[in-house]
Amino acid sequence: MQLTLPSRPLVIGIAGCSGSGKTTLARELTSQLDATLLPLDFYYRDLAHLPPAERALQNFDHPDSIEEPLLIEHVQSLAAGQPIERPIYDFATHTRVANRTESITPTRVLLVEGILALHYDCLRALYDVSIYVNAPHDLCLHRRIHRDVRERGRTEACVIDQYNATARPMADLYVLPSAQHASLTVEGTDNLDWSVEQVLRYLHTHKLT
Repeated sequence: MQLTLPSRPLVIGIAGCSGSGKTTLARELTSQLDATLLPLDFYYRDLAHLPPAERALQNFDHPDSIEEPLLIEHVQSLAAGQPIERPIYDFATHTRVANRTESITPTRVLLVEGILALHYDCLRALYDVSIYVNAPHDLCLHRRIHRDVRERGRTEACVIDQYNATARPMADLYVLPSAQHASLTVEGTDNLDWSVEQVLRYLHTHKLT
């Protein structure tokens, strides 16, 4: 029997601490589900008005670092089947690329991914499914160092300092508590294929795919 698809895109929120494996899971699910991926990282506020030295001192793990109204507006638009112009963020300079956006066209599934994806009440209200990726702090730090040095032009010492100063405290305050809102929790220490299978099984069981 063929399942009836929802009249609007299925919206899935994926959260977890930085380095938990949520982005890897989200990217794999994007491929498996032929989905649109919307990372919260592109919605960091533009810090171009600050001197470069001050930008690096900002708390990028606090909920206020995300331009929540624009994020909500864009998720609402995609959930309604309407395209958006998503900001492009330069992580090396902590600024948005001026006068440039990326056109995002909605598909039958929308994945919203980020450390705070389950934190904002208004954002959670737009989800059909909420997923939390759980992982221990030491593993998260190891993965964050590897990512930020390779992809974001940071030094290992800088990554460790930022993790201890803001990432871990903010995770304890905002990210870990948001796990209570998850429809499904997977372990970031598990094999990726197993995590994907758990999500797909959940969606099938609840007749969402």
